[in-house]
Amino acid sequence: ITCECTPGCDEDKLTPAAFEKHSGRETAKKWKNNVWVIVGGEKIPLSKTVLLKYYNEALKKCNRSNRRSQGTKVFHRDEFVGCIECGKERRFRLRSRDECRLHHNAMADPNWKCSDFPYDKITCEAEEERGSRKVYRGCTRSPTCKGCTSCVCFGCELCRFSDCTCQTCVDFTSNVKA
Repeated sequence: ITCECTPGCDEDKLTPAAFEKHSGRETAKKWKNNVWVIVGGEKIPLSKTVLLKYYNEALKKCNRSNRRSQGTKVFHRDEFVGCIECGKERRFRLRSRDECRLHHNAMADPNWKCSDFPYDKITCEAEEERGSRKVYRGCTRSPTCKGCTSCVCFGCELCRFSDCTCQTCVDFTSNVKA
């Protein structure tokens, strides 16, 4: 992003967060609403355009390539899978590739049951997690996050698998190679 706040401003090629700080409108990571794009003569918030998709994809690629050198880590929030027999939802932690694979396989199985739960040997008679506890999904920004760009992943090397034949994994792996 190039700054045009004042004539002669030498701030050039800022990251969106740095641009927000430079503009003096620093809020709680809401820079997407403070950056405007002119489309057909109309001023539109960046968050309402498709341009943000390209920024997020570039950021993911950057994080993948620099992950080892900078210690950055792709984050996934906890997800729930429902039992076909009792209808209870069971929590899956998604902190490692193995945990992501267990959740991925459970989601792909239309006949998933509580007895298939990988962490504990449970049955349908076991208590379901309380509703008040389910809202805590493990987001780093907010404990009760309903889904944000920090904790919702639409595909990365941690949660997509080259040996899986589901359409989501096939699309991801073919796009990564391209």
